[in-house]
Amino acid sequence: MWRAESQWVLVADAVRGGVRMSKAMSRVAAGLLVIFGLAAACDAVSRDEGKAPKARGATLAQSEVAADHPGPPPADAQKTASGLVTKVLRQGRGDQRPDAHDKVRVHLSGWNSKGKRSEDTRVRGEPATFDVTGVVPGLTEALQLMKVGELRRAWIPDALAYRRGRGKAPMPLIFDIELLEILDGAPPLPAPADVAAPPADVHRTKSGLTYRWTKRGGSKRKPNPWDRVRLDYTGWTAAGEMFESSSRLGGPATFDVDEVIPGWAEVLPKMAVGDRMRLWVPEALAYQGRLGRPRGKLVFDLELRSVESRPAPPVTPKHLTAPPKQAKHTASGLAYLVLAKGTGERRPEATSRVQLHYSGWTTEGELFDSSVVRGHPTTFPLSRVIPGWTEGLQMMVEGDKYRFWVPERLAYGKQTGGPQGMLVYEIELLKILP
Repeated sequence: MWRAESQWVLVADAVRGGVRMSKAMSRVAAGLLVIFGLAAACDAVSRDEGKAPKARGATLAQSEVAADHPGPPPADAQKTASGLVTKVLRQGRGDQRPDAHDKVRVHLSGWNSKGKRSEDTRVRGEPATFDVTGVVPGLTEALQLMKVGELRRAWIPDALAYRRGRGKAPMPLIFDIELLEILDGAPPLPAPADVAAPPADVHRTKSGLTYRWTKRGGSKRKPNPWDRVRLDYTGWTAAGEMFESSSRLGGPATFDVDEVIPGWAEVLPKMAVGDRMRLWVPEALAYQGRLGRPRGKLVFDLELRSVESRPAPPVTPKHLTAPPKQAKHTASGLAYLVLAKGTGERRPEATSRVQLHYSGWTTEGELFDSSVVRGHPTTFPLSRVIPGWTEGLQMMVEGDKYRFWVPERLAYGKQTGGPQGMLVYEIELLKILP
C-alpha cells in the first residue's frame, strides 16, 4: 500500500455514479478522464474532424494557468447547489454555452488532492476533445457554465468526481479549464415507444426491477457477479430524454459487474453473450438521487458483447470493527492474527522489497483495495508503505498469511485520498526480493 505514491486511479465512467471505477482502463474509460498518474482520457478521445464548430476560442496563454497547486478556493469563488466551486480566471465571449449533447475542445490542467499535477494538455501540445457528459459530473457541470474563450478554475468535490469503489478512495480535484470550441454532438437516440411504462410481457423482480429480452443471442456464456463485461448501452429518462449511450463513446463499454448500478448488477448475470435486454429501473436501483445524475425511473437498453472471467473477490472478514480476543497486539497498537504459516525462514527488514497478495477493508466492510481482485501480486518496498505494514510485514516469513487491524495513526491518518479510520488487511507474503 503506497503511502505517498498510491496507486489510486480516478476515472469518470460512462454510467457515472453507477459504475464504481472499473480497474480495467476499458474503452469507455479511454474516452474519459483518468486522473492521478500518467494516463488521461484526452489521449484516447478522438477528434470529430467532420463536425462544424459552433465557435472557436483563443489559445491559452501559459501565464494564465497556475504552475503550482492552486490551493483552496478564494473567498470570491462561486459555489453551486451540487457543491462544485468555480472561479472565472478569464472571461469568454458571446452567450453560447455547451449543452449535454455537445462535444467540447478544451485545454485542461489538473491537480489531485495531494497537490500533484495529474493532467496538462499543454504539455502534450494538443487540446482534448470529448463529450460534455463523457467526464466526471463536476467537470460536466463546470463546462456547461462556460463560454468559448473562457478560462475557469473548478474545485470538484469527491461526490462529483467518481463513485467510491474497490481500490479507489475519495479524491477531490482541481482543474483549470479553457473552453476552445463547442462542437455539435451526435443527435440523441430516439426513445423506445414503451419508455414511459413497460408492456405486459415483462419480468418483474422482488426488488422492483422490470425487464424483458429484446433479442436472444444463443450463447450459454453468462457473467458471474465478479466478472467483467463488454456491452452496448443507452439510457433514457421516463420522459424519453437520452442521457447516456456507449454509441457516443465510440463503441461498447467495459464494466465490472459488481461495480455498476444495482439494477444492472441484478440482470447482467441473467444475460448471455449476444442477448439484448430492456430494463425499467426504479430510482432505488439506479442513481439514488446522486448529484449530477438523472433522477426517477430510468430505461436502459443493454446488449452483452463479451464476458471476461475475473478472480472471485476475497471473503469479508467477520471481525472488522475490532480484533477478536485471540488476536495479538504490539506495543504500537497493531493487532494481528496468523491465518496460515509459511515455510520460509527469513523475515523482511524495513528496507526490503517484498512481493505479496493483499486485500483491505474499512470497518464498514468496504473492500477498498485488493491485489487478489486484480489477479496478480504486488511488489512494495517496506520503506514506502503505511507504518502498520512496515511493522507487520517484518514479523512474517515467506508463505505467511496474516490479518492485521491497523489503527488510523498507523494507516493513512487524516491524509486526503486514502481510506479513513482503522483498516483491516489480509496479507500473504509471497517473496522477499533481493
